[in-house]
Amino acid sequence: MPALPVPDASAWRDRKRYAWLLSALFPGLVLLNLLRFSQSGALFWLYLSPLIMYGLIPLLDHWLGEDRSNPPEEAVALLEADPWYRCLVALFVPFQFLLFGLGCWLAVQHAGELWVWLGLVLSVGGINGVAINTAHELGHKHAAWERWLAKLTLAPVAYGHFFVEHNRGHHRRVATFEDPASSRLGESFWRFLPRTVLGSVRSSWQLERSRLQGHGLGAWHWRNENLQAWGMTVLLWGTLLTWLGAWLLPFLLLQALYGFSLLEVVNYIEHYGLKRGLDAQGRLERCRPAHSWNSNHVVSNLFLYQLQRHSDHHAHPARRYQALRHFDEAPQLPGGYASMLLLAYVPALWFRCMDARVLAHYGGDVSLANVQPGSRWTREAL
Repeated sequence: MPALPVPDASAWRDRKRYAWLLSALFPGLVLLNLLRFSQSGALFWLYLSPLIMYGLIPLLDHWLGEDRSNPPEEAVALLEADPWYRCLVALFVPFQFLLFGLGCWLAVQHAGELWVWLGLVLSVGGINGVAINTAHELGHKHAAWERWLAKLTLAPVAYGHFFVEHNRGHHRRVATFEDPASSRLGESFWRFLPRTVLGSVRSSWQLERSRLQGHGLGAWHWRNENLQAWGMTVLLWGTLLTWLGAWLLPFLLLQALYGFSLLEVVNYIEHYGLKRGLDAQGRLERCRPAHSWNSNHVVSNLFLYQLQRHSDHHAHPARRYQALRHFDEAPQLPGGYASMLLLAYVPALWFRCMDARVLAHYGGDVSLANVQPGSRWTREAL
């Protein structure tokens, strides 16, 4: 029998190759809005980006639907080696910092103007929140320059500990009761938010303290990666405060709060109610696609470096965004993140939409889900 032909990996082309520019240029588009505001004084430009994020992108996701296609395995190595995709992630960062600097300057120029500040917080803090996803993509890679760039990208929102906790804490404990970044069935976002923020800081410090103790070093050593990342925030904020004055501090705090809350609402969505069970030896089972909510909605994925293919990311954390795959076994969200985070802000709507999906995923057996103590599901889970 003649040998079957080997697929030609070089013949495959990524149809979204240039569409991924939306992820890289997103902060640049918002930067243009701020420049237009500075020239015209029209508030419309400050509110255009949140209107796009909360309005236009969910509509486009609905109209354009999903794309469940995967790159062929034969093409993955070439796809991941292509420097184009790596450059697109790095390109986000200079636009982010130009936007951040201009936003801070405008905040001081318009100090005391409530509607201007609100628009600036939504625009600047919104992009710095999206930037945490860029840091997420960079922080999982092995190259030192990508990992340092991840810490730098987290500096505007003072959330540098995410670099430690996400990679070494969340990925190990994902979809378990002990993970501060995995939300539970019956837990509202507003109850989840303080738990995950405080729990992540505590966990990241414990992780670094244990790592450094293994090297015979104290927790306050300069090699503590939390201190390195937080130090970047101190340097960045200190420089801006020296330049622009104390009026800037409330704006820095507000945009950071809004920015990292965007990360945490996405965390809330990604693993809601999902739980890893025990294997035949009584050990925690390996994380599978079934332990993350997935979404193939096209537009949200193009703006978020395909973060919504979260199931494959947890199965293969080092896999680059352009090569992430859809799995049929992964539970699917009814919409992209841009629409789901609006539901998450309103617990009654979120529970109505998602609780039934969690139960369906587990065949109606609540005991298999990750349940919030004291919620309406607690008694049924016993």
